[in-house]
Amino acid sequence: MTSWITSLFVLAAGLAPAFAQDSPVVVGAVLSQTGMQAHLAADYRKALLLWQDEVNAAGGLLGRPVELRLLDDGSQAVRAGALYAELIRDKADLLIGPFGSAATLLALAQAERSRRVLINGAGPASAVHRRSPKYVFQVIAPYSAYATGILELARAAGCRQLFISVRDDPASNERADGARRLALARGFSVNIPESYPGGTKDFAPLVAKARLSGAPLWISFGEARDVAQIVLASRTEKFSPKVFFTDAATLPNFIPLAGQDAELSLGTVEYDARLATKSNGDFVKAFTIKWSAMPGPAAAAGYAAATVLAGGVQRARSLDQNRLRAALADLEIETVLGRFQVNPANGEQTGIKPAVVQIVKGRPEIVWPIAYQTTEAKLPCR
Repeated sequence: MTSWITSLFVLAAGLAPAFAQDSPVVVGAVLSQTGMQAHLAADYRKALLLWQDEVNAAGGLLGRPVELRLLDDGSQAVRAGALYAELIRDKADLLIGPFGSAATLLALAQAERSRRVLINGAGPASAVHRRSPKYVFQVIAPYSAYATGILELARAAGCRQLFISVRDDPASNERADGARRLALARGFSVNIPESYPGGTKDFAPLVAKARLSGAPLWISFGEARDVAQIVLASRTEKFSPKVFFTDAATLPNFIPLAGQDAELSLGTVEYDARLATKSNGDFVKAFTIKWSAMPGPAAAAGYAAATVLAGGVQRARSLDQNRLRAALADLEIETVLGRFQVNPANGEQTGIKPAVVQIVKGRPEIVWPIAYQTTEAKLPCR
């Protein structure tokens, strides 16, 4: 794939690459382009369009131009299956998955039934890969991997015991269960996650359990409003864990809700434009020039999914679905999210992990992976 500078030069000059064949390689995807969820998938779509420009400027795939065929589910995930069936009937050569786990599950059923490769760019739930699909390959980090970075940092800092609390919703429960499994595998002492329902008003009992645990590291999964209330309740109860980690730390309303008590909290981030992953700098510049806005996690997911798809085609040297499936199962490739690698048994992502940030002077700074950090992590475990 060409650099963004070369791509823009070719496009700006109005030069059309000389393709070996005129018939395009059709890449199909289903996205919410209208309706209540359209704003969530907008950057995913924009990244795919940017990739289409770049890959065509560089000569296309297998010497043929790429044509994106994007269908609109109207923000109704239940329509995803039928729309992917339509793409398959209309002879789309390649498929990229929809935005969200619910839609991805329905797309998966069609892909498996038709024995068509599907790149799962935005379905992090474990349910997508639980039944070991043969043709679906995940690019985004799964929920079960969200605690990987904080556990690496905690172990290096001498934290050996942790307390986990979790809002009772599917995504949070999956993250908490993954954190507990990873912690036990790494030799940590950890409780069964303390669950609370959404809408909880009094977090004093939860704070009391965290205090009684004696754990220096508290991991909390949930919505920003709930976690902010946990932080404020801890202050009221005069309890301050040595290290506090939450997946809500990077949500826009966490710092305003928690105020100064958010300082030094740690959290996950699926993507940050500052990440020094391979090609991310070029991606950020190209996306910003094309769309007059910085890319976010959805944009990075879409671009990474397309990068992996192109890498698989290049390795397979064919659009044959079985050859492409074999190539992707064994593929390792750098993306803007990190290094793509999957479990060949079920296509679940094993290489890409969410980064960890720490709130320093009211700003999230990258502290893990170490190679990408913008500041050194502060974990006073001892």
